[in-house]
Amino acid sequence: MAQIVPDTQHRSLVSALPPALRDLALLARFDRPIGWWLLFWPGAWGVLLAGGQERWGLIGWLLLGAIVMRGAGCVYNDIIDADIDRKVARTAARPVASGRIGKKAAWAWLLALCLVGLVVLLHLRWQAQLVALASLAPVAAYPFMKRITWWPQAWLGLVFSWAALVGWVEVRTDGIVALALLYAGSIAWVIGYDTIYALQDREDDALIGVRSSALRMGSHVRGGVAAFYVVAVACWTAAFWLLRPDWLALVALVPMALHLAWQILTLDVASHGNALARFRANRFAGLLMALACWVVGNA
Repeated sequence: MAQIVPDTQHRSLVSALPPALRDLALLARFDRPIGWWLLFWPGAWGVLLAGGQERWGLIGWLLLGAIVMRGAGCVYNDIIDADIDRKVARTAARPVASGRIGKKAAWAWLLALCLVGLVVLLHLRWQAQLVALASLAPVAAYPFMKRITWWPQAWLGLVFSWAALVGWVEVRTDGIVALALLYAGSIAWVIGYDTIYALQDREDDALIGVRSSALRMGSHVRGGVAAFYVVAVACWTAAFWLLRPDWLALVALVPMALHLAWQILTLDVASHGNALARFRANRFAGLLMALACWVVGNA
């Protein structure tokens, strides 16, 4: 059981796998579905806000794409970050960092996941395909951001919000200002929740020289995350108003805003368990935002 990291979910299922398959599942983070939920939700927002309420097949393909491409991104990240991961308590047991999976095998697994992603890509129209392919450059650059900037979470925001662009363009190609506001709000949301996640690694990151927004904010993490959440809600409010200028559009965002406020008010920056729980709560936040987009986009 030592191969299973502390924040693994579905432990009984993961531990039941043969060791080789278990390591592949852990490498792609299939044991931690929160990651692909967070990658998926902006795509669902884009589809629903663009008026694609009947496009459930498209939303299903985006979900599959989020699962495999999040897995591929994690494999790539672990290949690049193996030396750093060995020095961080939370990541030292990862398959590549620990040596249980060699880098050649990891690259092969990455290719297999990307081939599944290609199947998803081929189900999109060409405009959305181009938008999706444009994400490859920022995805490839992400693992290096923690080495050169205090704000790798901002780069993650660009990457993890990209599905909003794909989902929207698959449904329609107009309304670019509203789309830009949806995307900007999602970036701010990602910065907020990933700063909460980074609280778990502040001590190790400081020791080995890795940068993060959680370190940069210092004693002002709660206020900083709150500011990014306020920016997110403000951007989404503006996007909703552009598409549907009535009060119902604003009311639809109230549950999401209240949930983000709850995260801030109950965040304990000194507790790793609390930080992980608040981070994971954003899976439900994504659902609340999807429901708001469904209401507004259904006009």
